[in-house]
Amino acid sequence: MNIKKESTYYTAVGHFHRKTDADGRTYPVILVNQEEHMVDIQEMAVWTVLNWRFLRLEQVEMKYSQLAGDLPPARRTLETCLNRLEVRGLIARGVGDTDFEALYDLLGGLYVVPLSESLPLKLTAFGKLLLDGVPFSKARELFRKDRPSEREAQVLALSRQALLSTAELIKCAEAGATDVSTDEKLMDVLIDNDYTTSDSLPFEMLDAKQRTPITMAVANLYLRKQIIFDRV
Repeated sequence: MNIKKESTYYTAVGHFHRKTDADGRTYPVILVNQEEHMVDIQEMAVWTVLNWRFLRLEQVEMKYSQLAGDLPPARRTLETCLNRLEVRGLIARGVGDTDFEALYDLLGGLYVVPLSESLPLKLTAFGKLLLDGVPFSKARELFRKDRPSEREAQVLALSRQALLSTAELIKCAEAGATDVSTDEKLMDVLIDNDYTTSDSLPFEMLDAKQRTPITMAVANLYLRKQIIFDRV
C-alpha cells in the first residue's frame, strides 16, 4: 500500500539585528513585530539557514550540518531547536498534500514587508550576508534595481501601503483593490461579512482565483531578497 507523504517547508520570520551590551560585547537578536528575541548560537545558525529560503527538513539538516562544524557543541537536537524557534514565532512551517499547498500553508498567515521601503532593513540584511560569508560583490546585489513581474509589482504596491499577510494580499487582488492606504479602505476590502478574521482568511482564500499567482509572487520576491516576513 502506498502512503502519500505530506510536503513540509520551513522559512525564517523577522530580521536579524546585532546589539551591543554595556561592556561593548555584541550579540544577535531577531526582530519580530518590533519585539527583540534573543537567540543562542545554534538558534541563530538555524534561523540563518532558513532566511530567504524555503527548505524541507532534510535540506535544513544538510545546510545546518555545513555550519555545525564551526559551532560549539549543540545543547539540543536540530529538531528540538526547530520546534523551539517555531513556538517562539521566529520561523514558520507549512504542511500540505502538495508542494504548493505546503507553500501556501507556510505563507498564508505571514505578513509581507518590502525591503525596498526600508534602508535600515536593507543595511541590516546586507550586514548579515557579509557575516554569513557571502562575498561583497554578491551581497551588494541586494541594492540593485529589481524588476518585478506584474503580480510581484502588485504585491509590492499593496504592501507599501499597509502591513498585509499573503492571504490579505490575495483578498485585495480578488477585489481588484489598489488603494488600501487607510484603515477604513483596507477594512472595506478585507471584511465583507460578519465572520471573516485575520485567522480565518487563509482558509477563506483556499478557492480564490488569485491564490496561486499571488502566493507565487510573494514566494519569488522573498527568494530574491526583496521582502521579509513578519507577524502581528
